[in-house]
Amino acid sequence: MTSVRVGVFGLLGSGNLGNDGSLEAALGYLRAEHPEAVVDALCGGPEVVAARYGIPATRLHWYRGEYRTASRAGAIAGKGLGKLVDAVRTAAWVRRHDVVIVPGMGVLEATLPLRPWGFPYSLFLLCASGRLFGTRVALVGVGAAAIGNRPTRALVRWSARLAAYRSYRDTQSRDAMREMGVDTTRDEVYPDLAFALPALSVSAPSGSPGPVCVGVMAFHGGDDERARAEEIHRRYLDGTTRFVRALVEDGRPVRLLTGDACDAPVVAAILDAVDSPLVTAAEAASLADLMKETAAADAVVATRYHNLVCALKAGTPTLALSYAAKSDALMDRMGLGAYCHPAREADADRLLEQFRALERKSAELRRTLAERNRVAARQLQDQFDALTSALFPAADLVYREAP
Repeated sequence: MTSVRVGVFGLLGSGNLGNDGSLEAALGYLRAEHPEAVVDALCGGPEVVAARYGIPATRLHWYRGEYRTASRAGAIAGKGLGKLVDAVRTAAWVRRHDVVIVPGMGVLEATLPLRPWGFPYSLFLLCASGRLFGTRVALVGVGAAAIGNRPTRALVRWSARLAAYRSYRDTQSRDAMREMGVDTTRDEVYPDLAFALPALSVSAPSGSPGPVCVGVMAFHGGDDERARAEEIHRRYLDGTTRFVRALVEDGRPVRLLTGDACDAPVVAAILDAVDSPLVTAAEAASLADLMKETAAADAVVATRYHNLVCALKAGTPTLALSYAAKSDALMDRMGLGAYCHPAREADADRLLEQFRALERKSAELRRTLAERNRVAARQLQDQFDALTSALFPAADLVYREAP
């Protein structure tokens, strides 16, 4: 008999702090509840995952130029060959495991630009291989949204159907999968996995106006808005920059946050446009770092979903520059549904008005967040109990000898 073999799968270690936070929460669950499990990863950034989390990791794609635009014949051929090789590699990796967990992330959505032959194809290969070899594949606390592109929608729908277990991070995600033809009658909704990360001790804000964290994003609209991408980005950047400038004119220190390596140019553009010693940029390497930043702020205004998660978990009054329904759902779950502003129509004057209203109710909102965080912790323990029942049933788990 060997220990149960668990794989974790996704765009992990690739520069997105939210994805890595979901992985960290899943590893925390496995180490606490299933210390006998032998864990490894198939992921986007294997070197980062291996170094940071101490587990063996394999590159998700055989072709190293997978995320670069292919314009030359050689690159196009390499990508095409890579899809065939990845089918074999993924199947071989899945077959070596008893369980594979896809921890959180928006793996069933296309709220940002996405090609069907990219991650949707990889997820389909994973779930199909799991069904073929009898490996339990679990989509745990994932995000989903209605998808317009037909090939992408088909791959996402079949991935969900082939998974052995599904749970979602909000009701809208479950509803979206039902609308796309997936039977969700046994699927549950729980808070985002990042709410299971260790809590921080939050100090009370000082009496005088303190720092404001502004989380920015390389936002260009969704998958169906490619034709307007630059227009959407310019409007978002202009509105956010003007808002930061208004805070500085009020004498407020501003700390710029990101959630993905691709957000760096937005930070640089704002620093260049505002040009004030009151505006600084955080260099967060993890969700824990982001939580520390948001916990030290009087208030947070943020775009990326997991910037919002960090601020809300830290108990800091938060205003969402919302780019998708998942942000609105998160804010509503945490009792701050009134404090959302559309990222596509970033209006600095209206944003400043909402921000001041948020600050006027700061003490009340901090009490609300403390209670909602206690509820989220209980619900996530229910999630982990359900996951254990679904994936690690002692009576029928098959322990296969390692090759």
